[in-house]
Parts: sequence; C-alpha cells; structure tokens
Amino acid sequence: MRDEGLFARLGSKPPVVAADGITREVLSDIAAFTVHGGRVELARAAFPGKAEWIDLSTGVSPWSYPAAFEHAVLQSLPEPGALAGLEAAAAAVFGSNPAFTVAVPGSDIALRLLGRLIPAKAPAVVGPGYSGHLAMWDGPEVISAIGDHHDAVVLARPNNPDGAVIGRENLEAAAQDLAGRDGWLIVDEAFADASADAGIAAARWPATIVLRSFGKFFGLAGLRLGFVIAPPELAAALRRVIGDWPMSGPSIAIGTAAYRDIGWQAAQRKRLEDTATRLDALVTAAGLPIAGGTSFFRLLDVPDAATLFEHFARHGILTRPFADNPRRLRLGLPADAAQMSRLAAALQTMRLS
Repeated sequence: MRDEGLFARLGSKPPVVAADGITREVLSDIAAFTVHGGRVELARAAFPGKAEWIDLSTGVSPWSYPAAFEHAVLQSLPEPGALAGLEAAAAAVFGSNPAFTVAVPGSDIALRLLGRLIPAKAPAVVGPGYSGHLAMWDGPEVISAIGDHHDAVVLARPNNPDGAVIGRENLEAAAQDLAGRDGWLIVDEAFADASADAGIAAARWPATIVLRSFGKFFGLAGLRLGFVIAPPELAAALRRVIGDWPMSGPSIAIGTAAYRDIGWQAAQRKRLEDTATRLDALVTAAGLPIAGGTSFFRLLDVPDAATLFEHFARHGILTRPFADNPRRLRLGLPADAAQMSRLAAALQTMRLS
C-alpha cells in the first residue's frame, strides 16, 4: 500500500450487526428498502393509509432541470453528431477530453459493463459504499485500504452514504501504484456535481476511470444518463459494446441543453447547499446526530435506525436504511416548505413519543 493513511475515513468503523431495541421482525420488514432508494410503491403496500408520500430515500435532487425537446427527436434515430455534442457539453463541465467521455444509459449499467471489460483477478471495492459497486465482479473484496495485490479498485468520491472525500494526493498515488501493476482505479463521482470543482475527470491520471451521473444533480434520474471518462483503449472498447445508439433522442437533447446551461447549474448548487443547511438545523434540533452526507443527503447514526425508519414511514416519509449497519439512516432533501414542515412534524412526534 502506497499510503497507510489512504481511505482512513472509509471503513473506519466495523460493521454493526445488531442494534439494541430493534426486533428481528422490524429488521425483516425493512430489508427490502435496504437494497436502494426509490421504492415508493413498495412503501405504500407495506405502510397502507398514506396516500401522499415524500420520498427522501434517494440522493436525487428534488428540483429538476426544465426538460424540453422537439418531437422530431422521437421520429428518427439519434445522429452521431448529436451524441458527440452531448459528450462535448458534458466534457466541458467535467474538464475531460470529449473523445474519451462516453455517454451511457446510466452510470449503474456502466459499472456492470466495466466489470466485464476489465478482467480483474483481484478486484476490490472500498466500503462501506454504494451497493452497485459490488455487482461489478463476482465477489470483490471489500476494503478500507488498497493492498499491493489488487488489480482493480472502485470507490466513490464523495462517498455514499457518509460523504467522505478522499484527498487528491492520496488518490493520485493510488492511481500511480495501480498503473504500475497494470491495474485500474475506478472513481464514481455520482455526487460530485454539487461542487464547482471539476473533480477527478480533469486530472487525467494513468489507469483511471471516472463515472459521472446526470440524473442526481439535474433531478432527472428517470432519463438514465451517465458518462464514463476512460483512457482511449477502454473508451473505444466501451463504445463498441454499447453500439451506435446508446442514448435516446430525448436524453441527448435534454442532456446537451442541461450541461450547456451553466447559470442553472450554479443556481442548483446553491439550492442544494441551502436546503441541506436547513435540513441540518431541523434534524439536530430534534436531537438526532448527523454522521455525514453530501449536499444531496444527510446520514444519521442512531441506535434504533430501523425503528426511526418505521416511524417516518408511518408519517408517509420514505427514508433509506442500510443492511450492513442498522444504526444508519439516510435522509434526502425535502423539495419545499410543505415537505420540510411534514418532516418537522414527524420529528416532533418522535421527540414526544
């Protein structure tokens, strides 16, 4: 390992396998919600009686870019020039080379494709983190620091769910080490757009692959758009796999307009930051400790996260529990004052119960 302090903030606590006051029945009831966020219909079935739900279970911005496109883009196959325009617009924001910035139908599927394009013999995932990283290879090692035997390592920056950000110097050292043994460093920057910093995509380190997500920052997760920034040979291999029309016409049109709209992006960053600050005040006033997060969400660390999840659900508020640590609960951002008031009411009931 090049740097013994590498990833010290990630995985610094051992996984919690039990929590006082949480019955097996409650843990079983919420198990389906620990896979990923966004399962509102499942919540309706599990907790009937609430017609209107607030979904705070994802890291997706509650404010969406004003998507618009001409009907003509639905009537023909996307033109290569339009796809190249999308990749150029995104690369200008990321600070990457447009030729090696590959548009994909969501960063999650890109992770799985990369796992098949990279024949790793000793892959590793820095954890705890995004569960989709584990799906890249068959049984990757979950680590808190890179060893000298790993030949492919994937991590998130900032990390999900604790928001930890690994220093650039440490990360560059890891990239150089992995490149020296024909390995790969894969950095998932799904939540990086909340910062005006271009991120790792602009660094162009050897043997480094960067993933960026469109839907989270622009509030359009259903569009299924993401990007892979990779060295030339891998970018070319990925383009061959996904084919000539990896993205729909509407996705290309909306994505291109959004990445070119620098003013809207600046306003969105401020909106995320301001709302996260208001959420902090609300949660801490209720006596709940904030263990981390990003501008898209906050992470709580409490002894009875499963019970708190159920409490919120009975108020029609969906949050995100975690199977590997039942002390943790993630809260996304309320979209407006009405949603913030509903969350405040649920917290007040919790305090008085």
